[in-house]
Formats: sequence, C-alpha cells, structure tokens
Amino acid sequence: MAKILQIETATQVCSVALSIDGKTIILKEESGQNLHAANLTLFIEEVIRKAGLTYQDVDAVAVSKGPGSYTGLRIGVSTAKGLCYALEKPLIAIETLEMMAAGFMMENPAYEALICPMIDARRMEVYAATFDASLKLLEPTSAKIIDETSFADLLAQHQVSFLGDGAAKCAEALNHPNAVFHPSNFNSAQYMSALAFNAFNQSCFEDVAYFEPFYLKDFVVTQPKPKV
Repeated sequence: MAKILQIETATQVCSVALSIDGKTIILKEESGQNLHAANLTLFIEEVIRKAGLTYQDVDAVAVSKGPGSYTGLRIGVSTAKGLCYALEKPLIAIETLEMMAAGFMMENPAYEALICPMIDARRMEVYAATFDASLKLLEPTSAKIIDETSFADLLAQHQVSFLGDGAAKCAEALNHPNAVFHPSNFNSAQYMSALAFNAFNQSCFEDVAYFEPFYLKDFVVTQPKPKV
C-alpha cells in the first residue's frame, strides 16, 4: 500500500491529508490569513496520529507546488522537503491548478465541459489554466489579466466552469452564457490523492535538494503606506 502525506498551502487554505493507494483517509484543514507557519506542522502531526501511523510509515510526501501565494508555497514546500530529507522518503510535486481541476471532477463526475481553475493574484490578475473533463491540459498555466475579451474563443464554443478564489472577481468581466462560476475553491489536499498516487506509481519524484515551488511570478515586496 502506498501511504502518502499530502500538503496544500498555495492559498489561504492550510490543508494536510493522508491517502492510501489514491484514496484520502484523513483530512485536516483550515482557511484564514497567515495560518500556515503556525499550523502546518501541527496539522501534519494530527493527521499522522489519527491515521495510527508513524512518520516512518509514510511512503512519500506530496506537496502542492504552485502557482499561488509566495509565502504559503515557501512554507509548504520547505516543510515537505524537510520531512523527505529527514525520513529519506521521495518528494512528489502536484501542480496546484491541476489539483483544483481534479477536485472539481471528483465532486462532479458527470461533467463533460471545460474547467478553468483560478488563483487570485491581486487586482484583476489570476493564475489560470484550462482543462477538459479528462484533465487534459488545453491552456497551460499562466498569469492573466482578466477583461471582457478573456477566454472569448473558448466561451464561444464551450461551457467553461470557473472555480477557485480568483474566479468570483472575474464574473462581471466574463459575462457570457457559457461561463459558469462555482463557489468552491477546491484548494484542498484531499484532491491531491489520485494525482499523487499516479506519480508515485510512475516514480515521478523531485530532487529534494534542488526542488523549488512554481511561483510563476517573481516575489514583489510592497512598502506599507505611511501612517497619517
């Protein structure tokens, strides 16, 4: 049996799951500002304990690699790499938007149109990718500034389900009969299970020493406004 510890910290959701052979058996998660640094290791300990396992019983560690929050990704990946190094276990990296699309399909197995997960990147910019119902990548991950012309070609021919914490702010700009918006974000480690199990079976592992998150954009330090 493949027992995989799964970590998702790309957004405001701090999420840890444990799966066996691609099925989630334990999940611990919480959503809010600045949760990851304080809670991630506690969530991992709780998941391991509730599963009745030790850290050495885990066969691999999977982490959501991005894109997403710079700080969240850094915390999640650093924690995953530290566990893999200490336990001598393989590291699996799962693309965050693919995980979200997989989660949508798990909850909507009869769906047959297109899926566009979005992660908020401030203002009218999002990180987005487009998949079909089999999770085939149709448009690769990119940073998009959304306006009324965005996704025009796809929407002219297909229904597209937009989801994630970047989707709601785009609803007014993407005003089209074929555009459907879903309130659920699907940023959860539970939706990593099948993807991580497939990667494990194919030995798709990362170099623990050199792996870096998929930030997509350089980190920009903003200066706080002076107090009046």
